[in-house]
Amino acid sequence: MNCNHLREQLIDVAMGTPASVELEQHLHLCSPCAEVLTGLRQTLSVMDEWKAPEPSPYFDVRMQARLREEKARSRSFFDWLRKPALGLAAAVLLVAGVGLFQYGDALKYNTSPNASADHKIVAKTGTAVADLQYLDKNSDLLTDFDALDALDSSSNSDVN
Repeated sequence: MNCNHLREQLIDVAMGTPASVELEQHLHLCSPCAEVLTGLRQTLSVMDEWKAPEPSPYFDVRMQARLREEKARSRSFFDWLRKPALGLAAAVLLVAGVGLFQYGDALKYNTSPNASADHKIVAKTGTAVADLQYLDKNSDLLTDFDALDALDSSSNSDVN
C-alpha cells in the first residue's frame, strides 16, 4: 500500500480513531510510518498537557480603549467609499457627470439624422409662443422707435 495515502490517516489514528486492518499491517511492515505515528502521539500528548495562560484582568478594558482610539483615528474623507452602496452611487454620479459634460450640448439640439439645421417650430397665430417668436424675429425693428414714430405719424396724417 502507498505510504503517502496512509499518512493522511495517521493523524486521525494519533487522535484516537481506531486504525484499519490495512493500516495496522502497514505500520508493522513500514518503520518510517510507525515512527511518524509515534511522533504524532508524542506531540499531541504534549499539547494536551499545555495550558494557555490566563489573560490579564485588564485585557478587555485595554482592548476596548484601543478599538475606540482606532475608530476615532480612522475617520478620514475616503472612509465612506468603503461602504459598497455609497461607492457605487459615487461611481454612477461620476459617470453621469462626465457623460453630461461630454454630450450635454448634443442633448440641447435634435441630432437625429432626419433633422435639418433650419427646422423650426411654428406656433399657432395668437398664442404666447407665436408672439414671442414674432418679437424675437423682429427685435431690431421693434427697438428702433424712430421707425415706430414714423408709422404713427403717417397713420395720424391719413386720419386728418
